[in-house]
Amino acid sequence: MVNKALDFEVILAKCGVDGCTPSVVISNIAEAAHKISDDEREDFYIYLLSNIKNQDILSGVIKQCATLKSEKILSALIDLLLLKSEDKLSDELINARVLCTKIIASYKEASTVNALLYCLNNKNEHYKVRLACADALGRIGDRFAVKPLIEVVQDENEKSVYVQESATFALGLLGDMSAVDPLVSIMEAKQGLLGKFSFLKEKIVEALGKLNPNNAKVMKVLKNALLDSSPMVRINAIEAIMNSDDEHATDIIRTSLNDEDDEVKRNALIALYNLIGRDILDEVISLPGYSEFLKHEAESLIKEYEEE
Repeated sequence: MVNKALDFEVILAKCGVDGCTPSVVISNIAEAAHKISDDEREDFYIYLLSNIKNQDILSGVIKQCATLKSEKILSALIDLLLLKSEDKLSDELINARVLCTKIIASYKEASTVNALLYCLNNKNEHYKVRLACADALGRIGDRFAVKPLIEVVQDENEKSVYVQESATFALGLLGDMSAVDPLVSIMEAKQGLLGKFSFLKEKIVEALGKLNPNNAKVMKVLKNALLDSSPMVRINAIEAIMNSDDEHATDIIRTSLNDEDDEVKRNALIALYNLIGRDILDEVISLPGYSEFLKHEAESLIKEYEEE
């Protein structure tokens, strides 16, 4: 409930909300908030979150009230996030609502998961808000979000590949093994959005590497990913294999030293250096069969790490 002892509307007017530039208003709000008690400041920010319609000013207020960390502030942030999609303000305040998800995630409260899932699953919602919600769910770490996130990634009718990408990243952060089989199935199916957008494959390979690179099914996917048409997919696969405990990881990565893409070759060389040390650098420099680019990279690694 708004504090009756103070007229927040008057305070806001004195901050220049109707005439000053956003940066000046934000600075004036911070100064005004500093002059009142903690309880009054909390109510003041809640009032501002509900009544400011300028996105730049509102974003500044969100950053300020983030330091208070209270249940009432969290509730006000959720209310702002949940602006109805048919409300014209929901589009005018996109960036402010995205910022809300980041602050909400910092609370790491399981009670916020339902609100984030509601926005994520609302296909009429702006994609920026939806992908921010997916990211927030991963950072909160509540396992209740795993199944809904998997469903977003698997949804053939999903309009936004960016949302699916963010949901995949969140699954990697959550670290729940139940996501492994669905993600493996998506990669093995090789259909739908995967055929059009390589960066979704990149995120799936990255997530699988975080979840369980030692799983036999995952390792098979990672090996296949080394042959993918996208260099970034191949690079992500190299990193995941490097971080696995597979006894054949070195031999598997070695095949990428002959990749057609220089950046892939470079990442393979660095991965092998991390796994077996200086010997691989000497081998690349001294033996025929390796590209001049790779030999130069090996010499650079020696100068950068060995000579230090």
